[in-house]
Amino acid sequence: MDPMESSSEQDTVEENQKLVDSLDKLRVSAGSSSSNFKKKPVIIIVVGMAGSGKTSFLHRLVCHTFDSKSRGYVVNLDPAVMCLPFGANIDIRDTVKYKEVMKQYNLGPNGGILTSLNLFATKFDEVVSVIEKRADQLDYVLVDTPGQIEIFTWSASGAIITEAFAVVTYVVDTPRSTSPMTFMSNMLYACSILYKTRLPLILAFNKTDVADHKFALEWMEDFEVFQAAIQTDNSYTSTLANSLSLSLYEFYRNIRSVGVSAISGAGMDDFFKAIEASSQEYMDTYKADLDKRMSEKEHLEEERKKHEMEKLRKDMESSQGGTVVLNTGLKDKDAAEKMMLEESDEDFQVEDDSDDAIDEDDEDEEMHRYYL
Repeated sequence: MDPMESSSEQDTVEENQKLVDSLDKLRVSAGSSSSNFKKKPVIIIVVGMAGSGKTSFLHRLVCHTFDSKSRGYVVNLDPAVMCLPFGANIDIRDTVKYKEVMKQYNLGPNGGILTSLNLFATKFDEVVSVIEKRADQLDYVLVDTPGQIEIFTWSASGAIITEAFAVVTYVVDTPRSTSPMTFMSNMLYACSILYKTRLPLILAFNKTDVADHKFALEWMEDFEVFQAAIQTDNSYTSTLANSLSLSLYEFYRNIRSVGVSAISGAGMDDFFKAIEASSQEYMDTYKADLDKRMSEKEHLEEERKKHEMEKLRKDMESSQGGTVVLNTGLKDKDAAEKMMLEESDEDFQVEDDSDDAIDEDDEDEEMHRYYL
């Protein structure tokens, strides 16, 4: 065989081997990227009414993630909390001073908390970027919130915050919910948060070391049992709760519910099983809707920018290269004040001219009398 032909065949074999090796590397990298994608952190935002034990429950979650060797990241969004039983990686108190906000805007405690969260929400994209940079190194992101539940039922800052998260946990005070009216109030809040955020929701019946939560699960699953419990009260509130139960039963009966204790740690395994199921539901169902809403929002923003640019172009064409005054409320106000000042000056000048004319007439009359 010709040595040139053998060398060419050897080169071909080496090239084929290199191609196979590169394909294997691509398969390995693709497999590793898919595994990394599966390991993206599950973000859990804990909400609930004041006194339900949110901060204590989050402390128990932090301890559980540490004991199970899971990698957690903690965010505190409560600007009025005095001290935390856990260390927060991101703390709103480092950015917004709650008492200063109250003084500056002359607000009470609730208004100060809501305004502080609104101010923090303007920079929330930076919080999301920090979490995204550490996403491959985390299993869970735990978020504590203030007890002002209205933040997540109608406030704009609540909508901005929840858009970045995956699973919402609503903490219920189990001993207080033994009253049918209080139970129905919690169900009403839970349904409003569920359909406001459009995210998977888990009901965590806290303080099961004080009162068992089985009665609540039974009320959620069996409408007639709750009706029997509420018939013992003939007040107006019981009638309202009865009407609400007729309307909301089909909504809250399918919400995932677990009983937990922030003190003893009971129910933590069941809670994290519900978290895994909810995160899978988020990827299968809710994420598509969220992506659709985000794309619609971006499309509306682009349309608004195009409209503003078209308006600016028409203004420049109409001015024929002159100075274009932007139509803003501040400049309109300044122009109005300037026009008012000019009008007042003109009125003052007219009055002065008329006064001078009257003075001249008086002087002519006096001179005429003198000569006569």
